[in-house]
Amino acid sequence: MMEKFVNIDTIADLHHYYNYGSPRHPLITIIDLKAVKTRNRGVEDAFYRLGLYTVVFKKFKGELRYGRSTYDFQDGSLMFAAPNQVLSPSENTIIEEGWFLAFHPDLLYGSLLGKNIGSYSFFKYDVNEALHISDAERKTLEESIQKIKMEYSQNMDKHTQGLIVSNLELMLQYCDRFYNRQFLTRSKVNNDFVQQFEDLLQNYFEADDLADKGLPEVKYFAEQLNLSANYLSDLLNKYTGKTTIEHIHLQLVEKAKSILWGSNKSVSEIAYSLGFDHPSHFSKIFKMKTGKSPKNFRLAQ
Repeated sequence: MMEKFVNIDTIADLHHYYNYGSPRHPLITIIDLKAVKTRNRGVEDAFYRLGLYTVVFKKFKGELRYGRSTYDFQDGSLMFAAPNQVLSPSENTIIEEGWFLAFHPDLLYGSLLGKNIGSYSFFKYDVNEALHISDAERKTLEESIQKIKMEYSQNMDKHTQGLIVSNLELMLQYCDRFYNRQFLTRSKVNNDFVQQFEDLLQNYFEADDLADKGLPEVKYFAEQLNLSANYLSDLLNKYTGKTTIEHIHLQLVEKAKSILWGSNKSVSEIAYSLGFDHPSHFSKIFKMKTGKSPKNFRLAQ
């Protein structure tokens, strides 16, 4: 059966999907999920591709498909999605309580948040990496939600856009804080992930087929651990002070050092044996991490 994809590119499209009336603002909305009935939703068994940033707080029963995976929601969770990610609710979803904040990228045009939105990496987390918040944290976030809703619900003036974006940014900063808290409160689980990653990384570079496999990508380790690439990098950065790519480069350099010390291979031969297509790329990473070119490093020993 051919899968059906439905594009929801605008706030108006989203309101039409939920049969939620006309939006009060063309670029941002907050939908009360209690007011959304299952019968109001669109095509069942379809995948929905949103051209919007979304933040969903929910208390409901059922599953939501994210790509080809399903996520069973628990009370008090926030899910984030960036434009062009794919979602689909299941038929058995029963909404109990929650809200759905959506905003178009154009809302941020010319603002500091527009420049920094990429730093909120949780928009690229998988659904099973949702933010689980306490009642106190929920109330903090909903203060910003209510201010945003108040701003776009009244007559707009020259301050409206700036105040909406400011309150949105404040909410996202709190979400960033609460995610940092969650990394700490789940320390046992996260330390296990760090150890598993380090084992995977070491095993990858100890193999004899690096020239055939090529350099490992962040995506490879994330998939092995059933995590999103962004979540893995943020987790490693929180616990080790280094991102996934920094760990890969450090392990690569250690492997290169041992070859430089223990063989007469040329720099180009070493680069190709480590999976590089271009020796200059290898030399650039090596010098960035050691302060010396591979050739000068060998001569200094």
